[in-house]
Amino acid sequence: MKEVHLDMIAHLQPNTSWTLDPLQIVPTLAAAAFYARRVLTLRDRGTPVPRWRVALFALGILTLLVALVSPVHALGERMFSFHMVQHVLLGDLAPLALLAGLTGPILRPALAVMHRLRFLAHPFVALPLWALDLYAWHLPYLYDAAVRHDSVHALEHFCFFTGGTIMWLPVLETLPAPEWFGTGAKLAYIAAVRAVETVLGNVFFWSGSVFYAVYQHQNRLWGLSALEDQGVAGAVMMIEGSVVTLVALAWLFLRMASEGELRQQLLERGLDPRAVKRAVRYGRASSLGEVARAEGAPGEPGGSPARTPHASP
Repeated sequence: MKEVHLDMIAHLQPNTSWTLDPLQIVPTLAAAAFYARRVLTLRDRGTPVPRWRVALFALGILTLLVALVSPVHALGERMFSFHMVQHVLLGDLAPLALLAGLTGPILRPALAVMHRLRFLAHPFVALPLWALDLYAWHLPYLYDAAVRHDSVHALEHFCFFTGGTIMWLPVLETLPAPEWFGTGAKLAYIAAVRAVETVLGNVFFWSGSVFYAVYQHQNRLWGLSALEDQGVAGAVMMIEGSVVTLVALAWLFLRMASEGELRQQLLERGLDPRAVKRAVRYGRASSLGEVARAEGAPGEPGGSPARTPHASP
């Protein structure tokens, strides 16, 4: 009887073990190694990567490892709420941090591949692909299969990470987005993304029935029933999405105000409006101003109305 009692206690205790799955860890570490090598190479060439970008990429790698290796993964096998934490780390926060840490020079060795993937940065491609990925993997059949089978689970994680990366591409423009997709359009895009996510989060939060059989017969952890756990998962999805949205919208609003001021300053120098628009959008306003002074744009000492420098994408 004592052994049976101990077995029951052990089964009711949360699994806080660490997971070391080479199928998921090796690609993460390989990406970190590639990035570190490029950073060192560029530093040696006299074109160092800004420290804040390196810090963000490192944060992205750390976020991936927390999602894949830490007890969050093991707890997600028994609790939907922890599985949701894992999903927002993999599908939202990690891709955002990793993409923010990238620059054109870092990606130059993969330029040919990146050019072929440029269509993914179109918002009318990225948003539907991300939404389809998000909703498909939360269908009961696929979700239960992912929790029960390691290979399907690894595929699910890959899809969430890839979908999140594609979703953020048009905003951060790691690959160039369409010319019309400026800061104002990005505000609307972020709002649309969060609306799609909020609908799913509300379904989990307000539903009166448990969607996933894999959690239905699990022993309670911390006194939460499967239905209560599902509600917590919905809350996690909505709260994380709300925080990220507020930060992203604040950043975009500030950027839009700054861009307006820079654009006006450059236009007052008589520069080509199209060149000004592209330079401001891609953070090259100062470079365009220096070129204007060197070449003598109208409005500058010794300027000539015949010459207006153009910014490259």
